[in-house]
Amino acid sequence: MKKKIDILSETPLFSGLPEDQLREIEQIAIEKSFRKSETIFIEGDNGIGFYVVVEGRIKIYKLSSEGKEQILHIFGAGEPFGEVPVFTGKPFPANAESLVKSRLLFFPRKAFVDLISDNPSLALNMLAVLSTRLRRFTVQIENLSLKEVPSRLAAYLIYLAEEQGRKDSVKLHISKGQLASLLGTIPETLSRIFAKMSAQNLIQVTGRDISLIDLAGLEDLAEHGK
Repeated sequence: MKKKIDILSETPLFSGLPEDQLREIEQIAIEKSFRKSETIFIEGDNGIGFYVVVEGRIKIYKLSSEGKEQILHIFGAGEPFGEVPVFTGKPFPANAESLVKSRLLFFPRKAFVDLISDNPSLALNMLAVLSTRLRRFTVQIENLSLKEVPSRLAAYLIYLAEEQGRKDSVKLHISKGQLASLLGTIPETLSRIFAKMSAQNLIQVTGRDISLIDLAGLEDLAEHGK
């Protein structure tokens, strides 16, 4: 099992920091474990700190008044979440739940803010991570509001390929029901779109492994819906 200092050094939020600063961060980091489907925080809880995923996967989601779930993002190893309240002092704006058994590092708000005051480079790292996060959400909002579901799915598969460092295949680490929620649709509609894209020789689906047969066709579908 990796030591906390090694985990911190491999996390983008803390990359490039000297060892003495990593040691200071290590002192305030609290290890926490969560079972599959366990709630980490709910919308409206006090933003008393933020988390970094050591291992596992965490979904961030909102619930409508009718109880419909909309997944906003899914975070994996090395990614921080719940960090915005660290700066605003406001409650968490969404819910967080573990998709699988997960290990996290928790950073209390006050202790972390004190560290930032002494280490401006840490604040710059955090701003870079937040800027990347904002870009992701901007793209997601655009996809949900302006694009049809086939375009959203094509764009997501292309994004996964980039994230996983692959050119011709991706692996889904979430269920198709969770993917449907992330794309703003229902599982039945998503299944039909997967079948249609397979019939068009754009992709080939084998369980959670998806071969990207026609990447140019997927890019066209993601961009133009054709």
